[in-house]
Amino acid sequence: MKRPVSEVYCASPYLAVPQLQAVQAAVPHPQAAAVPYTLHQSLQPAFTTAFTHALAPVSVSPALTHFSPMMHFMDQRGSDELLAQTGAVSNGSVMSPAPNHADNNNDAKKVKLDTKNPGAPSRVIHIRNIPNEVTEAEIVHLGIPFGKVTNVLVLKGKNQAFLEMSDEVSATTMVNYFTNCTAQLRGRAVYVQFSNHKELKTDQTHSNAQNPSAQAALQAAQALVNQTDTQGGPNTVLRVIVEHMIYPVTLDVLYQIFSRVGKVLKIVTFTKNNTFQALIQYPDVVTAQAAKMTLDGQNIYNACCTLRIEYSKLSNLNVKYNNDKSRDYTNPNLPTGDPALDSALAIGGMPFTGMPLAGVTPTAAALGAAGIRLPGQPSPNCVLLVSNLNEEMVTPDALFTLFGVYGDVQRVKILFNKKDNALVQMSEPHQTQLAISHLDKMKTWGKQIRVTLSKHQTVQLPKEGQPDAGLTKDYSNSPLHRFKKPGSKNYQNIYPPSATLHLSNIPPTVDEEQIKDAFAHAGASVKAFKFFPKDRKMALIQLGSVEEAIAALIKMHNFQLSDSSHLRVSFSKSTI
Repeated sequence: MKRPVSEVYCASPYLAVPQLQAVQAAVPHPQAAAVPYTLHQSLQPAFTTAFTHALAPVSVSPALTHFSPMMHFMDQRGSDELLAQTGAVSNGSVMSPAPNHADNNNDAKKVKLDTKNPGAPSRVIHIRNIPNEVTEAEIVHLGIPFGKVTNVLVLKGKNQAFLEMSDEVSATTMVNYFTNCTAQLRGRAVYVQFSNHKELKTDQTHSNAQNPSAQAALQAAQALVNQTDTQGGPNTVLRVIVEHMIYPVTLDVLYQIFSRVGKVLKIVTFTKNNTFQALIQYPDVVTAQAAKMTLDGQNIYNACCTLRIEYSKLSNLNVKYNNDKSRDYTNPNLPTGDPALDSALAIGGMPFTGMPLAGVTPTAAALGAAGIRLPGQPSPNCVLLVSNLNEEMVTPDALFTLFGVYGDVQRVKILFNKKDNALVQMSEPHQTQLAISHLDKMKTWGKQIRVTLSKHQTVQLPKEGQPDAGLTKDYSNSPLHRFKKPGSKNYQNIYPPSATLHLSNIPPTVDEEQIKDAFAHAGASVKAFKFFPKDRKMALIQLGSVEEAIAALIKMHNFQLSDSSHLRVSFSKSTI
């Protein structure tokens, strides 16, 4: 059985969680506990084939955003121990716990250390105040962002360790970095300084040939260092591309994730080639390297929203506005670019601190999308308030069909005394965020509708005898739900409203003219039509405008084309 990864502090750039997991997964636990541990599948990058088998036997936690700044990967310990700090530090002096092993008392004597020239630069680094349970993999991991690690020795009984780098430059970079940023292992501050020795020499008892865990840790570290980048050289600015973006990803969600590797200075988001991208600036190259190594290839949400990270050609980001598209965290007094909002902030004397998605904090939005609820956080809301509707056109069935593109609608209520407002209850919190992201401010039936989270937790059905006039409907058993199956492939084909519609389930007896005529009778002006060359059950139809396409989708989805076939209509990302 492999050793579960330990508790690590993730606010500093050196603590790249997937690498630590990969290194430690290869290290056998001296006293393997039969307790399973939890690790999200997106934290299982295939660094090398050699470690793939070690990463497999884990249960899956829903999302990257599940991790708090202090990540606790559970070993076989009680809750009291997780909260306790191991040992104490007073004015730099260490009060070390009693050694766990009697034979550790003589470990320091067995290392051939020189006491001359204390503090002089050396490629050997001395690490003090380490927890008793710390492993060679954790010590090696401290040095990974700074260069090649060539040797390691852990003296558990003395709460000390030695790390040998390939050259003094790497060692100096590491020592300088941790002079300004305290390193932590398992929640305990450790102290990094130059060793008095120029080379780490051990006797036969402590050689890596006799220490499988140290050998495995060094081999795993070397595999990481050997990874080659196809982009430009290391830089403080990273270019981030979000692929397969089923759920909305905001600037604030990116900040939540990337700030756990190190301090984020600036973020600029934009869309290029229909792909959401961002530029993220860190204060130094080491932090940026650690973020790239940690997060490249990871999924923000389960099986989607994959991060592709490369170094940007820019060395500095010029941020003019603090809003939902760009942010300079070093200058909170920048304008938002919205005169009305800037005036309100000026009157209140408040700097812009973010525009959370639909009034929800970024963390809550991200966790809600992943189906996670933190202690003390209210249950995620699945009810939407839709306002500024066209009273003459809106019906519960129309809203069911339109919002059903982004999730399974359970209930719809058009307000009896205010018929341009409606409540739409989705089946999952992340579906409400999808609907808000894609339908808010979208022109529908001649009016720009607004879609926000409602204060209601559910849509109440009318009581018996209560007048309703058919304004409330329950769709929980509808056969028209698109996402009934968990992990449905339909999630992969969710797009914002567009003038081009994707048609499917077309029977072979129906031709192009019949479909175009059906859409024309529904009030749409057809501009182009094309069957899929390899599958005539599907086609694209291009209409005169996005508003026309929305109205056509509402009317034509589930339209009966033959005795046994009903048309299925979705928005498409393609054009004809």
